[in-house]
Amino acid sequence: MSAVITVTGIHKSFGAVRAVADLSFTVEAGTCFGFLGPNGAGKTTMMHILYGRAAPDRGCTGTMDIFGFDPRRRELAIKNLSGVVPQDNNLDEELNVIGNLMVFARFYSLPRRVAMDRIASLLEFLELTEKRNVPIRALSGGMKRRLVIARALLNEPRLLILDEPTTGLDPQVRHLIWEKLRQLKRAGTTILLTTHYMDEAFQLCDRLIIMDKGREILEGGPRDLLRDNIEAFVLEVFDGQLTDGTLLPAAVRADRAGEIVRLYAQELGVLQEVAAGLRTEHYNLRQANLEDVFLRATGRSLNEVQ
Repeated sequence: MSAVITVTGIHKSFGAVRAVADLSFTVEAGTCFGFLGPNGAGKTTMMHILYGRAAPDRGCTGTMDIFGFDPRRRELAIKNLSGVVPQDNNLDEELNVIGNLMVFARFYSLPRRVAMDRIASLLEFLELTEKRNVPIRALSGGMKRRLVIARALLNEPRLLILDEPTTGLDPQVRHLIWEKLRQLKRAGTTILLTTHYMDEAFQLCDRLIIMDKGREILEGGPRDLLRDNIEAFVLEVFDGQLTDGTLLPAAVRADRAGEIVRLYAQELGVLQEVAAGLRTEHYNLRQANLEDVFLRATGRSLNEVQ
């Protein structure tokens, strides 16, 4: 695979707040690249910079190459190659489903017959065909989200940019959207994704960056990040039974957050022995996941977003 996005040394500030700090990454063609981080980490700002909605700091000497174009000089060329799904469902509620898609088809100067054929195909792809004439106000949140994705695909983009595409949706809709994104990736579409769902990042992303306060904290494939940055298993004790003075095996690392204590170890048997000695049923023994990596990298306290 060849790189279709290359970013080196990009900075972006809003007043005294550094939203993006010396960020560099590469995205291969036909892959999904994810940005993870707390609110205010700079994920959406970096997305905006990539398709020309925002510009790096004046004087920033960093470089950007998106399908051969620099968004600081060729914003429209990049937009013609891209489809964007913003955080909000910014649909026109005065129109129905077809009306919303036809408005955007005109932006891309699609002939009416081409537009109608493409719209019919996208509605079928996202399982919205039966809603084609339904007013936007009558759609559920999941239907609106799928319609925004359909709208982003009207110009058959080589790059699909998704800013928290499934936030607030029920599990069935989330899994449907994930499957559609996998199909797009298999067909060669390159995907950029920001998300707060760790399982979403794990299932969809080939590579991702964990950001905090504008900076890269970790980068790699989801499985690599798990292998290199966290123990394999975790025992969560929820009712505060374990105290700081509780004796634990040397192979166990403890992490306390309020009354919840998480015990990490490479060997499952070590934690099974600890669990067998607990005088409570309020615990969970599981494999470590990407959320454990994320919280270890960024901390468990809330960021103060200015």
